[in-house]
Amino acid sequence: MRSERILRWSAAAVALVATMGTASADPVADFYKGRTINLYIGYSVGGAYDVYARQIARFLGRHIPGDPTVVPQNMEGAGSLRAANYIYTRAPKDGSAIATFARGAAFYPLMGLQGGTFDATKMNWLASANNETSLCVAWASTGITSIDDLKTREMTAGGTGPTDDTVQFVRVINGVFGTKIRGVTGYPGGGDVLLAMERDEVQGRCGWSYSSLLSTRKSWIEEHKINILLQLGLKKHPDLPNVPLVMDLPLSPEKKAILRLVFARQVMGRPYATGPGVPPERVEALRKAFDETFQDPEFKAEAEKAQLEVDPVTGAEVQDLVTDLYKNTSPAIAREAGDLVK
Repeated sequence: MRSERILRWSAAAVALVATMGTASADPVADFYKGRTINLYIGYSVGGAYDVYARQIARFLGRHIPGDPTVVPQNMEGAGSLRAANYIYTRAPKDGSAIATFARGAAFYPLMGLQGGTFDATKMNWLASANNETSLCVAWASTGITSIDDLKTREMTAGGTGPTDDTVQFVRVINGVFGTKIRGVTGYPGGGDVLLAMERDEVQGRCGWSYSSLLSTRKSWIEEHKINILLQLGLKKHPDLPNVPLVMDLPLSPEKKAILRLVFARQVMGRPYATGPGVPPERVEALRKAFDETFQDPEFKAEAEKAQLEVDPVTGAEVQDLVTDLYKNTSPAIAREAGDLVK
């Protein structure tokens, strides 16, 4: 009898330990263990969005509970709008799909522009790799050295699709300052625009992130192949104190408000998001994983080696920015900004 009681107690203890183990298991880790996360890149291979995403993909999984594999996949089209629409409408809503796409895509619906089948305020924003400063540049051989030159001389500038900075910023600059930049669009990604510059198909590029310039064509600065005409953002980059900032040029309060809306996207310079409906605990785990990745000493060393500038913004900060702009931008300013970028 005594041995039977001992056996029953032992069995009960084993069952209790097993139950405790189940209760204390991490459901996020359980979900991601052995799983693949697809990271959709809204641009073609070779551009800065692609380079950044692939570098992040190498480290992100190790900071997600369950240690999943993160697989980058290019999904170019419509200036990355294809990837933005996909992550919102068709991708799995379980945290196994992430996308990176043009920073301006988030504000497409706000400005009344067609093509975005998503509500940016309902996206789950996970992080941004950069608080960006973009540039307008010209080949040095053109002799164009300032924004004033573009008021009297035409420059062809390469661009991708309708939501991309390379297209929208050209239209905004022309509309606000009366410059004569002629956009040549339809390139699949930023890398293709750079090749077009090298082949003399176009003479410059506007809406080119400084971090992208450093990571893909730093030699163009060192060899004086380009002239940097203007900084496009809400603040100057510390490396470029003598290049004028668009927000510092003399303008009416209404036009400054339009530019503020257009260039606010720079804060979320390289955004990463997943669609609505993802369980909150997985969203938080992904946000935490991005934060930890950006602070990972090995990632930072590799980013520095690849000349990738990293100035991260948290997912919560991106979420707040998007929500604030949708809530507080006046319809008139949004409409005028939308008219300029069309």
